[in-house]
Amino acid sequence: MSRHPTVKWAQRSDTIYITIDLPDAKDVNLKLEPEGKFFFSATSGADKIPYEIDIDLFDKVDVNESKASIGLRNIRYLVKKAENKWWNRLLKQEGKPPVFLKVDWDKWVDEDEEPEDKDKLGADMDFGDLIFLS
Repeated sequence: MSRHPTVKWAQRSDTIYITIDLPDAKDVNLKLEPEGKFFFSATSGADKIPYEIDIDLFDKVDVNESKASIGLRNIRYLVKKAENKWWNRLLKQEGKPPVFLKVDWDKWVDEDEEPEDKDKLGADMDFGDLIFLS
């Protein structure tokens, strides 16, 4: 049975930031579908413990403009929203979010505090050439 790694998220009007805290992730498999289906799996540690996330995001996304970066300590995703609008929550399902899902207060900006210069958002994150698999 797979475990769930800690997932942190934040948003802007056009983007969702998702960070999966999983040191030394191996065999990373990631999939993002236009309808907002988000799937992640990997193994970690000497015992190759399996981790998995399978969630439905609140709304549709632009798969072609979304990016991912696999680091030594975490996996970061920059998910482009299909429409430039603020989401009420990350997940489509209402109610209490799963315990592994947390707000990324380091990246969080309130809707009325969003910077005018959106081109610099995510500039400090290296996403390389990694893309989502459809």
